[in-house]
Amino acid sequence: QAQLVESGGGSVQAGGSLKLSCAASPYISANCGMGWYRQAPGGKGRELVAFMYRNGTITSSDSAKDRFIISSDKSKNTRSLQMNNLQTEDTGLYLCASDCYLTPMGGVADAYYWGRGTQVTVSS
Repeated sequence: QAQLVESGGGSVQAGGSLKLSCAASPYISANCGMGWYRQAPGGKGRELVAFMYRNGTITSSDSAKDRFIISSDKSKNTRSLQMNNLQTEDTGLYLCASDCYLTPMGGVADAYYWGRGTQVTVSS
């Protein structure tokens, strides 16, 4: 069963740092693309924060590019997001997403999965 479990959220003051982690079940291949989205308070849609694609390329939002670093540990099938110099506008529910799963034949097939999220609150 596909499962993504986030951890590492919390409350920090502006300028602080947090490191989020996303652990994927074996059903989600370590070679799948995985990344992070943010849902702002009030639940108004989800915006991309950073995503690492299957070929290793990374897309980040303009606000994340200079402050957040996405990384992977394929041996543990996890993705992490190091967030530095956090600002109040970074507050929200951070959700992990993946874009494929492992087939019985050992390949991958496209499908989007979401975790339940971890809350990040940044105070001024």
